Amino acid sequence: LTYAWIFNEYPSFVHQDSRRFVSQETGNLYIAKVETSDVGNYTCVVTNTVTNSKVLGPPTPLVLRNDGVMGEYEPKIEVQFPETVPSAKGTTVKLECFALGK
Repeated sequence: LTYAWIFNEYPSFVHQDSRRFVSQETGNLYIAKVETSDVGNYTCVVTNTVTNSKVLGPPTPLVLRNDGVMGEYEPKIEVQFPETVPSAKGTTVKLECFALGK
């Protein structure tokens, strides 16, 4: 399976950059330092690479809060690491680590 996200409507896909990341492990979309331009609807697209079939999830709206409720909070690691990661010689291994906090 591969994961991608549509921003507002097809074919406007979310492009990964220094603020946006799509986990190919979980399908989660991570956006750091949300900006006004990030406001809109996000739809997850899951593709089966064997059959090339796609499934779209429901749109999820992202809105900005103006009340300051989020505030500051302590850093926290947001993933559970496996005890071991087996790999074959010459292959590529990707380890994902996400931390939240301010």
